[in-house]
Amino acid sequence: MDRQEKRAFVEFLANVFNSTSMVVVTENKGLTVADVTELRRRVRAAGATYKVAKNRLARLALDGTQFDGILPLLKGPTALAWSEDPVAVAKAIVEFAKTNEKLVVLGGALGNQTLDANGIKALAALPSLDELRAQLVGMISTPATRIAGVVQAPAGQLARVFGAYAKTGEAA
Repeated sequence: MDRQEKRAFVEFLANVFNSTSMVVVTENKGLTVADVTELRRRVRAAGATYKVAKNRLARLALDGTQFDGILPLLKGPTALAWSEDPVAVAKAIVEFAKTNEKLVVLGGALGNQTLDANGIKALAALPSLDELRAQLVGMISTPATRIAGVVQAPAGQLARVFGAYAKTGEAA
């Protein structure tokens, strides 16, 4: 990379850090090209981005952002993953790390809150934004279903009573 490309990359990362809510730092020592391709595919499917960045350039981009807390994690061969949905990026990275021991989750940051590897794993255990929305819709629609059942129940009971009287009248 020449100086102009480095400046452009630092600006790109600075824009990312100013616009995103979650950054995960991983150590990617020993990953094959096929592994990284698969990881990027999974991360992209989760609506996130995975990028290998030189630590020096990432440090320059982090300067003055809310993610200053991840500076100590930028040692050795590291890569960054980010997304607007914090759970989605954490899930994608942690699930891949379970199947490939060469990818090590170092930590990350959710806003200005720095997380260690266990914090990222705990975040990955939470339901995603889409799952939470589905649960919320389910909780909202459940009372409506119950109300419809309660309203229909007296009519059903009346129908059964009339049916019982009809049967007793036929029997007599």
